[in-house]
Amino acid sequence: MAPSPAAIEVRPVRTRRDRRRFVRLPWRIYRDTPAWVPPLEIERMDFIDRRKNAFFRHSDAELYLAEREGEPVGRIAAIENRRHLETYRDGTGFFGFFESIDDPSVARALVAKASDWARARGLARLRGPMSFTINDECGLLLDAFELPPVLLMSYNPPYYRPLLEDLGFRKAQDLWAYRLDAPERVPERLGRLARAVAARGISVRKLDFSRFDEEVALVHRIHSQAWASNWGAVPLTVEEMRALARELKPLADRDLVFLAEDGGEPVGVSVTVPDINQALPAARGRLLPFGLVRLLLARRRIDAVRVLILGVLPGHRFRGVDAALYARTMEEAIRKGYRWGELSWVLESNPAMNSAAEFLGATRYKTYRIYDLEL
Repeated sequence: MAPSPAAIEVRPVRTRRDRRRFVRLPWRIYRDTPAWVPPLEIERMDFIDRRKNAFFRHSDAELYLAEREGEPVGRIAAIENRRHLETYRDGTGFFGFFESIDDPSVARALVAKASDWARARGLARLRGPMSFTINDECGLLLDAFELPPVLLMSYNPPYYRPLLEDLGFRKAQDLWAYRLDAPERVPERLGRLARAVAARGISVRKLDFSRFDEEVALVHRIHSQAWASNWGAVPLTVEEMRALARELKPLADRDLVFLAEDGGEPVGVSVTVPDINQALPAARGRLLPFGLVRLLLARRRIDAVRVLILGVLPGHRFRGVDAALYARTMEEAIRKGYRWGELSWVLESNPAMNSAAEFLGATRYKTYRIYDLEL
């Protein structure tokens, strides 16, 4: 008779050694997966650090590590996003950072622990994956597993879907990613729209990086209003926006970040960033001793961008402001030699943004899913 599999222990992450094992687990899960992009270990350690991540100023989470015979086999975070609860009052808790070997008993043990944590706080469901919020990496990849993720987009093996769905998780919302290959020039119909917008007095300018903090404050104001009515939206706090801006600043192509203004008043924003994920594998998860040099060398070969943020204030929508931002972004990206870009992510329930992506000639090529589990 074959021996019974060893018991699974799921315990909270408490020590620095625990946190490092939590962060390093994906290297085991994805060691034979060419499409996986290893993150920088130091960045992930800082991200889950309660002292360093602004998320913990207003909310809470518990990180769990699953072990079998002392070896990590899975992980999960149970999350109470109090800003979400203040906004929606719907009793929704969240889960994120989910990783597991291909073993239903590991997934079951992890989800049970996260569910117990959420119930103890009076929460009615688990939603995710979101790590930690909808403004961070979120969604379970459902297709295109052969393609690597772009910057700040998630990746997972195909078997995660049945692991979660067999435990009772059901679709809450899909997120779509679009791919747009760079044309030789800005399409004429897009250019015409942009010129018509300019004739009405709406201008598009590059972000002034010499006034970085003031400009980030403008981006935050637009972002908070432009996304407010989207499914699940929770505005970033000022501190969270500043942290995101500081993280992206070293990666930014300063020719690809724009503000649209009407009479000098900011009414729209577009943030497009080079896909640093094309270079990250060269670092092999660490900057020292040679990872930084390899990363800088690989960065020269980046040929793709991600349209990370594009939003227009509600009172200025359907007036072509988004078209003007797209046109300037495309013009600069073509000039600088980028070959393609990803527009992501777009809610399936956002017809205006999906129509805009199709108008630009983009193709929907990836789907990510947000799940709910009623407790």
